[in-house]
Amino acid sequence: MPTQMSPTERYTVELTRQAEKDLKDLRPWTKQATDAILRLEWEPRRGHTLSGSLRGARALEFSLKGSGVYRAIYTILDQDRVCLMFIVGPHENIYDKAQRRYDALRHSGEI
Repeated sequence: MPTQMSPTERYTVELTRQAEKDLKDLRPWTKQATDAILRLEWEPRRGHTLSGSLRGARALEFSLKGSGVYRAIYTILDQDRVCLMFIVGPHENIYDKAQRRYDALRHSGEI
């Protein structure tokens, strides 16, 4: 079992507006998905690292009972102690959508 971080080491999980909408679209599994995502507060590197054009981002895999396998894709902003979630959705085709959002975040200077 991983060692728990002290409160000063805790990260904040922030969602972009689009990711908030993604999460709401998961009804009736929104709470289950939120619980999985909030584990990043204590384990920000829980998701696996991505490569290629999504290098620098991470993908957290989780299952929603009765709905299947999902991904939450985020980047870690260590200097701010933030996990910035920019897409949440089913595994199928998520990386293409994630690429567009990731490029937009980089272009805007948010990451």
